[in-house]
Amino acid sequence: MKLQQLRELRNSKAREANELNNKYPADQRMPAAEAERMDAILAEIEAIDGDIARENRRAQLASEDPAVQAAALLNAATRDPAQQGDEAKALRAFLAGGVANMADGDRARMLARQTPDIRNAMSTTTTTEGGFTVATEYQRSLEIAMKAYGGMRAVAHAIRTATGAAMNFPTTDPTAEVGEIVGQNAAVTGLDTTFGNIVLNVFKYSSKKIALPFELVQDSFIDIEAYIQGLLAMRLGRIQNTHFTTGNGTTQPNGLITAASTGRTGATGQTLTVVYDDLVELEHSVDPAYRSQPGVGYMMHDSSVKVIRKIKDSQGRPIFVPGYEADAMVNGGAPDRLMGRPIYINQDMPVMAANAESIAFGQLSKYVIRDVMDLTIFRMTDSAFTLNGQIGFVGFLRTGGNLIDVGGAVKTYANSAT
Repeated sequence: MKLQQLRELRNSKAREANELNNKYPADQRMPAAEAERMDAILAEIEAIDGDIARENRRAQLASEDPAVQAAALLNAATRDPAQQGDEAKALRAFLAGGVANMADGDRARMLARQTPDIRNAMSTTTTTEGGFTVATEYQRSLEIAMKAYGGMRAVAHAIRTATGAAMNFPTTDPTAEVGEIVGQNAAVTGLDTTFGNIVLNVFKYSSKKIALPFELVQDSFIDIEAYIQGLLAMRLGRIQNTHFTTGNGTTQPNGLITAASTGRTGATGQTLTVVYDDLVELEHSVDPAYRSQPGVGYMMHDSSVKVIRKIKDSQGRPIFVPGYEADAMVNGGAPDRLMGRPIYINQDMPVMAANAESIAFGQLSKYVIRDVMDLTIFRMTDSAFTLNGQIGFVGFLRTGGNLIDVGGAVKTYANSAT
């Protein structure tokens, strides 16, 4: 069965499970016959998920072949140039032929230091045709593509700044501070409040150099802009998501798991598991002020979802409710949910293992991603590329991230050490 057919079948079963689950209140035990039916549906979904996982794995292995990967990106580079904005067309002209290939108006704007902007790169050993600070249209498209390579950008709050100077967020935690009752003419008691500081630094990420043959760059039927965009999204998206998830906070952005505190640790023997009570404790380790806000949810690796989908609550009902895709159902879609909260899958989250902080829960948008200005692409035509019949490209993006929180908006579940 093809992948699309598998997804459509899963959507149908997931919708059936949702409808059955919604028939009974959370505090009411599902009748035995209905519970058996629910178990059968979930078993079918799990089997379908196994088939989907195998198909995805096969596709992933194929995509790791550089030739297959390049072919896939080329196939995707088929956007109609007539539907592109002027700035996107200017970028495409620059990528294909350098400054000389740009339209007179674009070169004039360049000289006037208006967008699109071409910047020379200075070096004592190599020559270059400059760097292109890409248009907003392209940048937005790239950000959307990068979300597919992770999960953090899908839930985090993203901001853009004009400089890369350290950004400070003053903090204070007055939750334990209380007032008092004083008598007539009595002096009040002093109580100082303590302030802290969270710093959001940025780091310079590169796509690594991209060498393309003259023929590919110059052939007019290839949308070179879309092709480069695919490569940049793949390379920059993967490394950034890893660091936004588990970065060390010194030479890398401070990752979500690194910054969040532990809300619940599994009992001895739970090195590869989590139980229902752990999830209840994890949720209640986050203050109700955060839990009541929209966007609160769970984040974990797909293998952790597999463990959780087998857990049932005290009423014998599964705590995992499968979602379905919006574009495959007539009445819209729904995400996978755990105890009524959405689940965000992030393949850079630690898998369940001894001491692993494998599940995050809370107000995930408290993680802030900061991009400095725009993505810059450099086009290189020095001898190292020319002698091989190639043109070189490299992309740079200054970005960083940190959990801007002092009240414990996000907590983690840690598997037992033994």
